[in-house]
Amino acid sequence: MSALHDQRLAALRQRMTETGTDLVALGPSSHMYYMSGVDPHGDERPVMLLVSKSHAGFLMPALNVDSSRQNTGLPFFPWADDDGPDAALQSLLQASGLPQAPNVVLDETMRTDFALLLLDALPGASRRFTEDTVGFLRARKDDAEYRLLKASAVLNDRAIQAGFEALKDGITELEVAAVIRDVYKKAGAVPVFTSVCFGGNGAFPHHHTGDTRLKAGDAVLIDAGGRLDGYPSDMTRVGFFGEPTAEFLEIHGIVERAVQAALAASRPGVAAREIDKAARDVIAAAGYGDRFSHRTGHGMGIDIHEPPYLTATSETVLDEGMVYSIEPGIYLPGKFGLRLEDIVILREDGPEILSDMPRAAVVR
Repeated sequence: MSALHDQRLAALRQRMTETGTDLVALGPSSHMYYMSGVDPHGDERPVMLLVSKSHAGFLMPALNVDSSRQNTGLPFFPWADDDGPDAALQSLLQASGLPQAPNVVLDETMRTDFALLLLDALPGASRRFTEDTVGFLRARKDDAEYRLLKASAVLNDRAIQAGFEALKDGITELEVAAVIRDVYKKAGAVPVFTSVCFGGNGAFPHHHTGDTRLKAGDAVLIDAGGRLDGYPSDMTRVGFFGEPTAEFLEIHGIVERAVQAALAASRPGVAAREIDKAARDVIAAAGYGDRFSHRTGHGMGIDIHEPPYLTATSETVLDEGMVYSIEPGIYLPGKFGLRLEDIVILREDGPEILSDMPRAAVVR
């Protein structure tokens, strides 16, 4: 394991002590990758990382051990298809040194049959998910993660700017999306999603980019993200092809004020629902409350969508190091949609925006 993963394992064990946890069980997921650097093939063959206060090791199909061993020094408890996983799992549990009826944390993204295999081997165990252990740690980004997220955001700036620069009469949404994806690829990043919306298509918050052609008088919404060195980006910007209409400029101003209100409300110790309320109140006061149809934001780290979620009901208390989106929007069917999205990391004195690209509308 790298020094970084050693530190994360030590931090997890500290959280386990604080929360009375005897065992953390992670499947082939972003949780496992975060804790160990191992990102194994996931199929129907059970694979788990089990962490107790005194031991950590992998239950791993024998055919995947050699490739996974390149990324960790933790021990493997391999099993072959001819034998099945039961004996290897029992050996791993014995090495884990668990008490009777242990308190177990399960990876909420793990296959159900993996989870039941483990629980059947631990009669009397209590169980919960990772929110106060691995989830707690992942929600608070360390300096290494910040640098990776910042680099990914700066690349995303270039990609989205290239998309707007490509706008010309008759170009299709798909052609603009290809320009954006090429920027990621040339930088060694992987395109993850590219939503290009012309005119009325922007009124669909999750529009599927298609063959719609750009024409004068169209609003343009671009929501895109790539993955650079394992960490994603996510940003939405808007523009106008031709002279912006008064309505477009009015809506842009309202959404920008909603972003500013959410940024101002973002402070350590504030409940996530208060950030959602700050943005939503601005839009509602302007008469467009029923046109803001989604949450204000989502967390981001290894996964593009992860806790914390900024919803009207979220009681999650924000803390330093948390990374999340602020993305209010107004959607006018048959006309356009306007969403402004930035990813921020929460500092002691407020949010730091990862993107360097202004939120002003791009006029072409």
